[in-house]
Amino acid sequence: MDEILKVEGLKTSFMTSSGEVQAVRGVSFGVRKGEILGIVGESGSGKSVTSMTILRLLADTARIKEGTIRFEGQDLTKVSEKEMRAIRGQKIAMIFQDPMSSLNPLVPVGKQVAEIMKIHHPEMKPEQLKQRTLELFEQVRIPEAAKRLRSYPHEFSGGMRQRVMIAMALANRPDLLIADEPTTALDVTIQDQILKQLRSLQREYGTSIIFITHDLGVVAELCDRVVVMYGGLIMEEAPIEEIFANPLHPYTMGLLASIPGVHKDKSERLQSIAGSPPDMTSPPAGCPFAPRCPYARNICAAECPPYVQAGGHRAMCWLLQPDAPAEQNPLYGKLAAAEKEVQ
Repeated sequence: MDEILKVEGLKTSFMTSSGEVQAVRGVSFGVRKGEILGIVGESGSGKSVTSMTILRLLADTARIKEGTIRFEGQDLTKVSEKEMRAIRGQKIAMIFQDPMSSLNPLVPVGKQVAEIMKIHHPEMKPEQLKQRTLELFEQVRIPEAAKRLRSYPHEFSGGMRQRVMIAMALANRPDLLIADEPTTALDVTIQDQILKQLRSLQREYGTSIIFITHDLGVVAELCDRVVVMYGGLIMEEAPIEEIFANPLHPYTMGLLASIPGVHKDKSERLQSIAGSPPDMTSPPAGCPFAPRCPYARNICAAECPPYVQAGGHRAMCWLLQPDAPAEQNPLYGKLAAAEKEVQ
């Protein structure tokens, strides 16, 4: 399957009064045409900064230090701001985390959606814009769509505002949609509706989606493949079935262990990952998860491990290296099991 997006060696930093915050420290991944890629991790892991770097929607203090972002063969780090504006909303669209702060409170939502289309298609007449906006509202299942075109953001519930944001993102039928934690502030029933809506629209349009979240349960519901980030790096990447069946990195194992489940023993307490994410003004020399890892060795803090790979499953951990000792190694044999699954 062809890749629509290829990110290689991406490093993004913020220059602050406290020093350089190294938010993304060498991230590489691809997105295939028509697939949904999940990016998961705790707050501060670099998920949102990676997505904002792809769209070049960074603060003035931010710098893309290294790397390439190839979208349909074009390196987005090299294009002008004018060229980038033509890509945003047309080729690549984004659903932001908080729709209330993303929508203009003084403009009717129908007009805001129409404006996105007008920017990229100035030849469209007012009636055409209104009709297309109405179609989008009906598509994302906004009740009484014709009436709600004239409504303001504060007149919608959180779930309905998020549907407006989805309609806005899909207005120009983009090739790539980035959804940055779009279900975080919604209750579980609305969350489920939004996820089903995204999957349905992805099937209809064939749009590739990057879905950013901290919730592995949401990823299991929606995504085809998942990237696990921590400390500005990718800890693990795998097809969705493999990440749940055979996680290779201790951080992924910790995230999975912290998910409540219907089949878990109710008498047992939920597990948590002790400690806090690293200070990115002075990131560790070794694996960023080493201070919180129950299996860490001396080398983990001193040097960052290379990736090991089994087909489409990759992870960075010293305990997965071919020369890692089998004795007292809790991860021994996991890579071999992953390789066997691939075969």
